[in-house]
Amino acid sequence: MTDSNVVQSVPLLNRPRSIMASTELHDETHLKVLRLLQGTPRMNQREVSEALGVSLGKVNFCLQALVDKGLIKVKRFRKSQNKLAYAYLLTPSGIAEKSALTARFLKRKMAEYEHLQAEIAALQLEVNGEQASELGKS
Repeated sequence: MTDSNVVQSVPLLNRPRSIMASTELHDETHLKVLRLLQGTPRMNQREVSEALGVSLGKVNFCLQALVDKGLIKVKRFRKSQNKLAYAYLLTPSGIAEKSALTARFLKRKMAEYEHLQAEIAALQLEVNGEQASELGKS
């Protein structure tokens, strides 16, 4: 085995906060879709994809998961003479889940914010200490 094939494991506590667990990413995507559809239920999947900057396949997978969980329901309507379109409506449990996801998202972002504030303060002390030692040498 060569060194290039060796993958070092990083303990979970030392991983950067920017690397989210898959459930956090999953929850965040669901929250974004629920928020978007609550305001604009008649968006098609391509519009949702473009608005969120994710693939059409991911939107389709996410919408199907939300339907399967009973968080949204799909209503068909005529968009024009030839085409059917869909409205994605949040169910009462979808509204409750959106609220719970929002609370978890806010809690996670507040923790990240506090972590960043502490890191910035430590960096400022480090820079100020280096500047003071440079002034003492001159």
